[in-house]
Amino acid sequence: MNNKKVILVTGASSGIGYDTALALAGRGHRVWAAARRVELMEPLRAHGVQVVRMDVTDEASMAEGVERLLQAEGRIDVLVNNAGYGYFGAVENVSMAEAHRQLEVNVFGLARLCQLVLPAMRRQGSGRIVNTSSIAGRAVFYMGAWYNVTKYAVEALSDALRMEVKPFGVDVVLVEPGPIKTDWGLIAARHLEESSAGTAYEEPSRHWAGAMRWAYQSSFLSQPGVITRAMVRAVESRRPRTRYCRGRGARLTLALHALLPTRWWDALMRQGGRLRLGL
Repeated sequence: MNNKKVILVTGASSGIGYDTALALAGRGHRVWAAARRVELMEPLRAHGVQVVRMDVTDEASMAEGVERLLQAEGRIDVLVNNAGYGYFGAVENVSMAEAHRQLEVNVFGLARLCQLVLPAMRRQGSGRIVNTSSIAGRAVFYMGAWYNVTKYAVEALSDALRMEVKPFGVDVVLVEPGPIKTDWGLIAARHLEESSAGTAYEEPSRHWAGAMRWAYQSSFLSQPGVITRAMVRAVESRRPRTRYCRGRGARLTLALHALLPTRWWDALMRQGGRLRLGL
């Protein structure tokens, strides 16, 4: 790939997606930022970023966005699949509609965008797909079942895709954030309390939501820039790693998950809310 790349970043209206689009544009790349709420991305235009409305649950908007980019640029070098969200709650409580929505956004939208950009990348004989996963794709967290399902799926899909597209000169990279100091944890805590209110899971959910708020408002968590820098490395490295696991405590969490007997991990998760572990 050329040093200066044509890059599509989804989920770019806030947080890590916004920061990644800004950082990559600052390094001279041709960046297209995509999200549902175009107005939140308007400040990126001042930095040379092209802004496009895209809803990853809407086939037409994804196809139109990719086609618009290809017509304007003639190529696409990198897709950064960053759109996603988390809704926590007990399996018994989370509605099937909400479960479907998480899968649509976090998995099927990501997969469809891969399908849309791959023909151009194959024609070029080069390309890179960077998928945003999470340590929740490798370790199951209390009350996070459906979010875990989506991120485990992203891990498996990315591993399979990497093998499939390697002969065409296309790399597939996973970025796996640990807990990062953003509003994500506060929103997930609110969803957890909402889904569990008035149910048999209300008390443990309240403790866990409190632990999440404590953690995401503490000074322990890494700043979003840690993930932005990993995104830049994933995009620019000549031979990128298959996984970039980043964030304070992320590797330790995965090590504990791998080493502890399953029931010990279960107990640690159940008690996490009371112990303020904030995982």
